[in-house]
Amino acid sequence: MRYSLRQLEVFLAIAMHGNITKAADQLAMSQSAASDSLKELESRLDIQLFERAGKRLKINSRGKALQEQAQELIQRAVALEENFLGSEVIDEIKVGATLTIGNYMAVPIIAAFRAKHRQARVSLKVSNTERIADMVASFKLDLGLIEGEINRDELDFIPIQDDELVVFCAPNHPLAKIGTLRDEDLINAEWIVREAGSGTRQTFERAMQGIFPQLDFVLELQNIESTKKAVQTGLGIACLSRVTIREELHKKEVIELAVPHRNFSRQFYAVLHKNKHRSSTIEEWLHFCRQPELHLATPH
Repeated sequence: MRYSLRQLEVFLAIAMHGNITKAADQLAMSQSAASDSLKELESRLDIQLFERAGKRLKINSRGKALQEQAQELIQRAVALEENFLGSEVIDEIKVGATLTIGNYMAVPIIAAFRAKHRQARVSLKVSNTERIADMVASFKLDLGLIEGEINRDELDFIPIQDDELVVFCAPNHPLAKIGTLRDEDLINAEWIVREAGSGTRQTFERAMQGIFPQLDFVLELQNIESTKKAVQTGLGIACLSRVTIREELHKKEVIELAVPHRNFSRQFYAVLHKNKHRSSTIEEWLHFCRQPELHLATPH
């Protein structure tokens, strides 16, 4: 064999940080040892893996091709070692989540997971669907939880929960008396909407197919809480995941508006790299993600 697992670990750390010093710190080795390891790996494989720009290293196309395979190989080597040493040790899992899932569902899942695995450390990155997918694709995250619909050949998408968007308004809004809305009501209303590119906006546009260009947007917001506050102050009506407004609905701080002729259903997905080794840690995390009682219970 022309390379060692340690050389692959060094390569992956440098690919993550783009810097030999930071990679060496992560692996608790000297900078010179990390640099020599990379040089030897490139020499043994007879390829250049990075473009050098001063102290910054930018992974090239050959490096990216090796990165995916090396990541999978290291993961399987770790799993092999753990299997022979005994039960798999669950120490850390790096999770990404989109705004709706990260702010309203992830914490109960983390709590349930850590209640069973006290020693486990969970890191959570909250961002938009595209960013989470990019981080999973580059192995910076073990898995992502997303609400958007994207096509990425290198990623697997696993349905974990059903969801639906809800159109709602303030209790004193004129549409609150109507209850069930027609397309004419939707077109004449003033809307507060999520930003373009968000998973919620994507589902909303699909649901409003045929009349979307005619809708009147008075505010476009990136923050779910700001959207709810704007509705409560009477600035317009909005459409968000039921998960995000269930407490406000329960307290009658907002009123659900029925739109039965429009389809607001969608799926939440777990996203993993196709070459990612699905350890028992990941499989157990996915199990908790599929438990609706962790995040869909009626508020008290």
